[in-house]
Amino acid sequence: MEWRKPGEAPPRKDNVTQSAMKIMVTIFRDCGGISLIDFKERNTTVNAAYYATLSHKLRDAIKEKKRGMLNRGVRLLRDNAPVYTAAVANAAVKKCGFKEIEHPPDSPDLAPSDYYLFSKLKMDLRGSKFDDDEVKTTVMKHFADKEPEYFFEGHRVTSSQM
Repeated sequence: MEWRKPGEAPPRKDNVTQSAMKIMVTIFRDCGGISLIDFKERNTTVNAAYYATLSHKLRDAIKEKKRGMLNRGVRLLRDNAPVYTAAVANAAVKKCGFKEIEHPPDSPDLAPSDYYLFSKLKMDLRGSKFDDDEVKTTVMKHFADKEPEYFFEGHRVTSSQM
């Protein structure tokens, strides 16, 4: 509320532009490249059931792209979020044949190598405006042209800083 004199026009308001919508992406990778990029659908809650379906998608993607990796064993590094520790999520991970690497309780949510990965992606996207499909295409294109050395470098750089 504000005080105005009788007959005085209300103050002029600037047009408010709608804020940018955010898109959540989950990236599963190893030293050799990307195994799966999953873009979360809008209005989808990230819960144990969602993560369970994502685990099965990852297994299918590994089976398709990296034959033999499932036989050698896949290890997942996850933080201690309730989504990952729920019985449904753990059952899906075990059903897919994945092993879990313990995440130290006091460490940050991101693995150190993720800082390298996401900082490079953010540099490529900085200052651009996209609609949903353009973001997905740009992210996919960003990782598609990267050689395995790019992903290995992220592990090497961060492990030398520790």
